[in-house]
Amino acid sequence: MAQQQEIRLYAATAPGSETWKQKEVEYRDGGRRRMVRNVVAPTLTVFLPEKTTGLVPAVVVCPGGGFHFHSWDSEGIEVAKWLQARGVAAFVLKYRLLDTGATPDEFSKHLDVLFGRRSSVAAPSDTAAVEREKAERAAIAGLAAADGRQAVALVRKHATEWCLRPDKIGIMGFSAGAAVTMGVVMNHDAASRPDFAAPIYGGNTGGKPVPTDAMPLFILVADDDVPNAIGSAKLYSEWKSAGKSAELHIYSKGGHGFGMNKRGLPVDTWIERFGDWLQTQMK
Repeated sequence: MAQQQEIRLYAATAPGSETWKQKEVEYRDGGRRRMVRNVVAPTLTVFLPEKTTGLVPAVVVCPGGGFHFHSWDSEGIEVAKWLQARGVAAFVLKYRLLDTGATPDEFSKHLDVLFGRRSSVAAPSDTAAVEREKAERAAIAGLAAADGRQAVALVRKHATEWCLRPDKIGIMGFSAGAAVTMGVVMNHDAASRPDFAAPIYGGNTGGKPVPTDAMPLFILVADDDVPNAIGSAKLYSEWKSAGKSAELHIYSKGGHGFGMNKRGLPVDTWIERFGDWLQTQMK
């Protein structure tokens, strides 16, 4: 069997969450895929190829979930297994998330705010909850990006042990995970700089200039995911205007959050396009 293990991202408590008391929860979505919430101690789950004849590339995979949960299987484990089967080492990042309560009812209330499940005329308490969650998401996004940088640096540090190419370590993410990905792309040091990156239906520059050491980007989205389709096209344009390498795919249908779910649409084969692009990065 191929090696698979979960390792802690930090030797001690993750910086910035020393006082957190919430307990991590694993649950199942309607399609019975695993989801995770209330992450306090970030980890990497390691998927190394079974047989290699040399050093292999690596990808840190960041699931999405609006910083409220991780779409653990569809945007994490299943992606990692696909890469592993094709000779690419994958590391699924369980980055820190908002505290969404101890009970399912508390979690449901947080999702109501996240997905806008409120009346058209919000009560003052509802408006306050929305603003509070916006501020909390902004704060957690910064911590999650720090986890992303730590993940890339940790994978590179262990490159010899895991038979990885230290110059071919990338990061990809979905939705909120794409925001984590771009957080690393836009702010990194030598150890945490990814050699390539793939923001999938999400991510932007945050209004900052494209870094002078910007790496190649693989950008993918569905046209009917309107805000992210516009944002993805803008990101591609910014990268190209800066003279940097980027590849953009926009599928006509697919919506948001398709991950590895099959919908009977051309977008079902999106990861094969990523695999094609990844091969070009290995030269």
